[in-house]
Amino acid sequence: MKIVVCIKQVLDTAAKINIQDGKIDPSGIPRIINPYDEFALEEAIRIKEKKEGAEVTIVSLGPETSKEALRSGLAMGADNAAHLMDPVFEKLDNLGVARVLASYIKSISFDLILCGRQAVDDDMGQVGGALATLLELPLATVVTKLDFSEDGSKAIATRQIEGGSETFELGLPALLTCQKGLNEPRLPSLKGIMKAKKKEIKIMDAAALGWEELPKPRVIQGDASLPPKRSGGSILEGTSAEKVSNLARLLRDEAKVV
Repeated sequence: MKIVVCIKQVLDTAAKINIQDGKIDPSGIPRIINPYDEFALEEAIRIKEKKEGAEVTIVSLGPETSKEALRSGLAMGADNAAHLMDPVFEKLDNLGVARVLASYIKSISFDLILCGRQAVDDDMGQVGGALATLLELPLATVVTKLDFSEDGSKAIATRQIEGGSETFELGLPALLTCQKGLNEPRLPSLKGIMKAKKKEIKIMDAAALGWEELPKPRVIQGDASLPPKRSGGSILEGTSAEKVSNLARLLRDEAKVV
């Protein structure tokens, strides 16, 4: 079985974010593999460990720093890595990203594609679905459990739905987006880190992928801003009746919630 995992490098959401000129200033902020993509990668490695001859290829579209994420993925246990890197890719929206990813994935053989349910930087959750549509693959989103039929021709996916879950079969090849709860991603071992340093990362730009002219973005990100600072809390004094009266007044006149 050949598995492709799409990963994205994002800024660590636990770090302090600074805004300059309406854009996030990435300087000094650690970069990590998108957490939902880690679930996808971990699941691919577990499948590889169970199925003899299985192979895991990770692919990432992004700037030079994305190599760090690809090295981490190789250290976790992926076999191959491809970096789709070109300055013109920075202007792509989610549909454009899916189109470029599709152009690369079409050039290789695969049985299963795994993605994270969404990226934690934009929270749009669109690339997985768009990629499945472009590749004409069956799709299951927010998958929390994955098995396969005895002959390996079908994926049996359990996905999260409102108020519960549902399980159904998809013929392979298929694309799944992975949700928290599917597994617990491993940390790269020292041996894995050393092996990853020696592995080649295939780099492809727009021309190598056959893009003479990239699709114009349909979604343009506006200026970013930090949320307004909250004012300090108030301590109500007086009797219980006075406190209730003052609270109701504050909720009505200042908070304007009643």
